[in-house]
Amino acid sequence: MEFESGHRIKVAGAGDFLTVQEKLGEGGQGTVYRVVYREKEYALKWFFPGTLKCPEEFHVNLKRNILDGPPAPAFLWPLFLTEETEGSFGYLMELRPQRFCSFTDILNAKERIVKHSARVNAALTIVESFIALHRQGKSYQDLNDGNFFLDPSDGSVLICDNDNVAPYGVNLGIAGKCRYMAPEVVLGEKPGMQSDYFSLAVMLFLLLFLSHPLEGEKVIKSVCLTDRHEVRHYGNSPVFIFDPANASNRPVRGVHNNAIALWPLYPAFLREAFVRSFTEGIQRKERRVSDNEWLRLFIRLRDEIVVCGCGGENFACPEGPSGDGTFRCLSCGAALTAPLRLNTQKFSVAIAPGNRLYDCHTSEGSMDCRTVTGEIIRNKKNPALWGIRNLSDSPWNTGMPDGTGREVLPGAALPAFRGIHIVFGGGCRAEIV
Repeated sequence: MEFESGHRIKVAGAGDFLTVQEKLGEGGQGTVYRVVYREKEYALKWFFPGTLKCPEEFHVNLKRNILDGPPAPAFLWPLFLTEETEGSFGYLMELRPQRFCSFTDILNAKERIVKHSARVNAALTIVESFIALHRQGKSYQDLNDGNFFLDPSDGSVLICDNDNVAPYGVNLGIAGKCRYMAPEVVLGEKPGMQSDYFSLAVMLFLLLFLSHPLEGEKVIKSVCLTDRHEVRHYGNSPVFIFDPANASNRPVRGVHNNAIALWPLYPAFLREAFVRSFTEGIQRKERRVSDNEWLRLFIRLRDEIVVCGCGGENFACPEGPSGDGTFRCLSCGAALTAPLRLNTQKFSVAIAPGNRLYDCHTSEGSMDCRTVTGEIIRNKKNPALWGIRNLSDSPWNTGMPDGTGREVLPGAALPAFRGIHIVFGGGCRAEIV
């Protein structure tokens, strides 16, 4: 049964009605409609009658999530429940803006994220959102590519289908998809924070490499992925496609071209994290990369971005892809010299156009990667001269190579020379090397 335009449904606890406008889409659990409620448009997700295995527990959990509110802005969180009618019920959430496309379309190459900075921003947003979710003592339970919408231009993210979020150890009977589950969940264990870590690693790998981390030669030999095959490949004996000790599931040229081409482009520190996630982390939950560790890694990755004169973005890892501190632009092939770096206690920022300092760089103990406290600038009259502008609210104290010192007030800039030491207003110390 589908609702026609103009159909009215009572909103729970409100005494008034929403009005259906049009059908927007359909999934495994239900149908999504555009509706009007109190003169504002929303999306209504209406569950198919009989599809929920634990309907009473599901309803109670959903009501609790509405009261708790969204853990982070990226979640398209349930806002209002409807009354039960026609054998089922639904909930209202904000509409997704048109500029967001489904992650599935990106994986299927219908849409493309061109810039590294956009991809890294998407990864940071996803990780920050799951840190906030886990702080509420909840896990997602049904993480898959259909849960995410992205703006390909800047990597903004929206996370939907949040009715599946539940406290650790609570199982609402949601089966999920084997490709995104931790192996122990595939084999019947209840989901929790550690299983979320595994699913999160899968999503981040898909985002960066446009390929699944467990789908290589071994998997494509199963021409038809039956339930038995899925349990074997994702539950009993999953193998990472880049497992350094097991080559049985390597990506196949002509099938997994994205993985083959993109894997070498990322710095070793990030690749090593994925190797740990999908080798040791398969068997030992405590060895999985946590959301907080992913946050540090993606802040570090963002700090590595260097823009070539052609506009192409590259990663300038300290060792350099060639091993000698030099590298070539991935877009035009021009030779690039490793930039100076601002080394703080926790991070190393490439001094390059467009790069910024954030509170996590300048304030001791902070992991705030969104509040801008400084920016890399270039002298308009002499492009060979670089500087760092103080965009924080506090002065910086600097020590120059000749032993003199100066104070850099908010809004002012200091030159970027090797050997300069900085004490930021937030307590962090740094050196330009």
